[in-house]
Amino acid sequence: MGFLNKLFGKGTKIGQGTEAEQGAKIEQGAKVEQVTSTKGPENSLACCTEQELIERFGGIAFDKQYDFATVISNNNWNIDMTKEEISFGPNLDFPIQVLGTFSHSSETWLWAWANTKSGLSENITQQALQLKKYGEDQGIDLFSNNSFDFSKDELHRIGLIASGMFDASAYYIADYGQGAMLVTIKSNVLDRQYQDDHLRILSVFPQLISQFEMNHKIALQWYLEKKGYKISEQGAQFIATKGGDTITAEFDELSRLTNLNG
Repeated sequence: MGFLNKLFGKGTKIGQGTEAEQGAKIEQGAKVEQVTSTKGPENSLACCTEQELIERFGGIAFDKQYDFATVISNNNWNIDMTKEEISFGPNLDFPIQVLGTFSHSSETWLWAWANTKSGLSENITQQALQLKKYGEDQGIDLFSNNSFDFSKDELHRIGLIASGMFDASAYYIADYGQGAMLVTIKSNVLDRQYQDDHLRILSVFPQLISQFEMNHKIALQWYLEKKGYKISEQGAQFIATKGGDTITAEFDELSRLTNLNG
């Protein structure tokens, strides 16, 4: 997963075992800037498959991870469940929503709403519960099944989708030894760090389509529109403009990207 796996961080506390392992209570943390992180998922054009969701939200969510990585650098994390926050050092304390946990030993994923032994409050699992309902309404098993076999790389799929759907500032995979906890973060501090870097598109999008199956043309349109570009199509090519910046993309007959310039 290249760049994304740099955000698969080690913590300073280790959790419990088996199902309790997947709901590990990780202590310590500092005072957090309180920002609501439970905004409902965007569903004005409801997506019915995982692929449609990663096409719609993957680009902009991946883009935000660049700035998040710059802010937290290589710092270790601490999670304080009583304060519902994650800390990466002094003045880097952010509110979280817990989506679920991954067990390294069994290679299984467990949604936070299904982990009855974790003791997690409903407040910190609101996004996970909203994704469950979305999955039930749209017939998406990824969200509605409580647990399933998984690989740790697939955590990024859920992270990107959830981050985009809830307009989060970022997502993070907190590795506590026996497993890893996936959280989303919403903070004005992080949002103010967002760099609207035109040239970043040329690195973000090729990485995204190399890691996830999707319709390249649809995914790039969503990404550029989220960044405020206006798109005009000319056959197998489209041109996206914002201010004095231009992105030109070319596709083959199967909508696969063949050329991307900016």
